[in-house]
Amino acid sequence: MKLFPGKMKYLLALLSLILTACLLPAQELLKQHVDNPGQTAMDQAPTGHVPGVPPQSMAVVEPGPIGQAVVTGNGINYHGGPVLKGNPVKFYVIWYGNWSGTGSNTAATVSLVEHFINTLGNTPYEKIATTYGDSTGNVSGNVTLGGHTFVNSSTNLSDSSLQTTVRNALTSGALPTDAGGVYFVLSSSNINETSGFCTQYCGFHTRATLNGADIKYAFVGNPDRCPSGCEIQTTGPNSPATGVGGADGMINVFAHEQFEAITDPDLNAWFDSSGQEDSDKCNFNFGTTSTCGPGTLCTPAGQAAHAKFNVVFGNNDWMLQQQWKNSGGGGCVLHL
Repeated sequence: MKLFPGKMKYLLALLSLILTACLLPAQELLKQHVDNPGQTAMDQAPTGHVPGVPPQSMAVVEPGPIGQAVVTGNGINYHGGPVLKGNPVKFYVIWYGNWSGTGSNTAATVSLVEHFINTLGNTPYEKIATTYGDSTGNVSGNVTLGGHTFVNSSTNLSDSSLQTTVRNALTSGALPTDAGGVYFVLSSSNINETSGFCTQYCGFHTRATLNGADIKYAFVGNPDRCPSGCEIQTTGPNSPATGVGGADGMINVFAHEQFEAITDPDLNAWFDSSGQEDSDKCNFNFGTTSTCGPGTLCTPAGQAAHAKFNVVFGNNDWMLQQQWKNSGGGGCVLHL
């Protein structure tokens, strides 16, 4: 579902859910879950919140035994659709706009985001997704970068041209056609996604039949276009300079959308009675945080700004929203 903007600094989970519900127009709920016969008034709303945990080493863990694939009663319900079970699920990035610019529109941001993707798989954070499954098995919790390409076209990107951008990447051979992967269009801060980026959402995921396959894709814009709406903090733990928080903000939105694209790829698998997918239920909820300083992995700019972080892996400190676990009654957590 669409990740909605708002002041992201230290919001409580309940407040964030209320803000998200208020910002989501009724027509968007219909758009997101059209043709989903499983969504009925009998669905149960979330019943609890599990507090976050202090940051710790997020070293890679090996996959555990596969349990029951479809588990209900944890504040989010299953509606019959598939989840992505690849081991790994491949992420393909379309870098849209000018990524040879200044601020956070740089090759350094490209490198940081792709490093995040390549070190995310099998971490305790990503393993939260293994609590979701369908009738044939569970999500693996393993992801990797499958490829990338660069597109520099119009500064106005509509939903239609977004889909065309993904289609062109497939038909041209710039990226492979992978029905089991997810394609992410990441835009530089000079790009306006005209359906509501910065005013109605910070990112979203969806699907379409492209090049003869069921293709899952997402949009994530550079939060430096609207720092007060979509940026977590003006200087993040990985900021190259003071006041350049776009990369960290983009990674947080990416974390939101990738989780949903895996557990609800065709918009007919996992969501609650109000239409919220797993990441929506913990939107802007960061749990317990630590402060960048001596001895942390934060950049000098992050340390000087006393930036916040809550997850550690890949030799980086990250500030990521919590995710809803589909076990133990449900709740927002930073690791499984």
